Amino acid sequence: MAPASFATGFALGFSLILAIGAQNAFVLRQGLMRRHVLAVVLFCALADMLLIVVGVAGISLLIADLASRYAPLLFGFAAIWLAGYGVLRVRSALVASGIGGDNDSESAGLLSTLATVAVLTFGNPHVYLDTVVLIGTVSLQFDGADRVAYGAGAATSSLVFFFSLGYGASLLAPQMKRPNAWRILDMVIALVMFGLAIGMARAGGWLG
Repeated sequence: MAPASFATGFALGFSLILAIGAQNAFVLRQGLMRRHVLAVVLFCALADMLLIVVGVAGISLLIADLASRYAPLLFGFAAIWLAGYGVLRVRSALVASGIGGDNDSESAGLLSTLATVAVLTFGNPHVYLDTVVLIGTVSLQFDGADRVAYGAGAATSSLVFFFSLGYGASLLAPQMKRPNAWRILDMVIALVMFGLAIGMARAGGWLG
């Protein structure tokens, strides 16, 4: 079961983090400029991994008693949350939004760059909702080694994503500037989200 648990964590973590936002756009721009790429991707990956560990380990300790009592509601909440992300990705695909926003920080020094990425990371409330709350809640369906594998999968997805984004930016950016490329990416994310939402609904007994 551990490989399947790892795959579930990886798929969920990767799907959540794939949604283009200010942090990801900043990492992509740093990759294009080839400035402080290693420091930026390491900061983003380690920050995500820390929050994932807090979610997977902390959620189970803080609400272990409530989890068994309200498991159907928790899984239902996770299913609705995931489905909501899927809907947002579908909407994004329909409007063909791309990476936007100007930022002059890619030409700044290392400390200024890290300060900027720290604000973009920890100043976004969705980071906590995605990692601590959502990934932590989904981890409740696993026990022992499976929960560790699930958390490791989610943490690994952050490492893979940010390194791929930062160092693959020069290869990906020209293609991803095309609106159709973003439509395809958003639809793939939406399908993954909907699939995970169905799994959560079944785990909570909402679907037969």
